[in-house]
Amino acid sequence: MQPGVAWRAHCWRAAREQLLPTLPIEVVRLRVKRARDLGLEYKTYASVRAATGHDLIAFLFSSNALRLVRGREALPLDRADKLDAMNCARIALAVAPLSPQAMLVNPQIDQAHVAPFALAKFAEARAAIRLALGKVPGDRVLLVGDLALERDWCAAGRLAGYLPAERFFAGA
Repeated sequence: MQPGVAWRAHCWRAAREQLLPTLPIEVVRLRVKRARDLGLEYKTYASVRAATGHDLIAFLFSSNALRLVRGREALPLDRADKLDAMNCARIALAVAPLSPQAMLVNPQIDQAHVAPFALAKFAEARAAIRLALGKVPGDRVLLVGDLALERDWCAAGRLAGYLPAERFFAGA
């Protein structure tokens, strides 16, 4: 080991402590309540908020994450209950051959749009995501998807993050 390792470790810990803010307990309580309102674990909510610097105001769901397919447009009960409990905008992306209109039979979905093609070019995916979001800033929207290809939509839409459906709907 090189000389001065203990000193460098001490300096690193001190700098890290100064970097991380100490939040007042009331702020923490409000954020825990907001995480609960969004249906997220506090750790997930806090990490998204720390990464973006903003609160989440909407969720973007793929039809795969919602378990919606052509011929079965009604949300499964666990998915419907979880979306009912959320206090934010719920936007859905209809993966072909499902149509956005078919998804809107579910009152838990506020808006539905056509999802980008799974192997679409980056610019095409970005255009589809931006169309779905409208005036909502991307860094205030969390994507809940079910397939690895849907994770790329997060970068295309400059979204706050990606959450696998199995994790979001766990225990629902």
